Amino acid sequence: MAEVVINGLIEGGKATSGPPFGPALGPLGVNVAGIVSEINSKTAAFEGIKVPVKVIVDGATKTFRVEVGSPTTSALILKELGLQKGAKTKEEVAGNITIEQVKKIAKAKEMSIYGNSLRSRVTQVLGTCKSMNITCDGAGARETIAKIAANEIKI
Repeated sequence: MAEVVINGLIEGGKATSGPPFGPALGPLGVNVAGIVSEINSKTAAFEGIKVPVKVIVDGATKTFRVEVGSPTTSALILKELGLQKGAKTKEEVAGNITIEQVKKIAKAKEMSIYGNSLRSRVTQVLGTCKSMNITCDGAGARETIAKIAANEIKI
């Protein structure tokens, strides 16, 4: 039997033997509780954030491995600001993030977003802030990106 891959989106540290993994793993004859426990230990640092998780099961040997992906940029921004969601309307400002917080998120997403420099990754995070109507150091995300391009803000 070949490897079986099961993907799911789990809130950090809160996986259960229910969907999406329990029903998919049960018929494979593997230790579902052991897999759930490993998922919870690997995602504990992302508490409160939905994280993509991949479980790979070898059907012949019943061994498994758990791979945890990176949370979405928007989820990291919301967690950094302590918000539940972005703005409801174009006129509403959901929150204000500092450039240091943006750098922190860009470094955390280093392996999963495009860009060969911190500067380009910071502008990508700011693009997400723009779509969520979140300001950066009191200015709009577009303004902040323009200041970075003009070297007014050093990254």
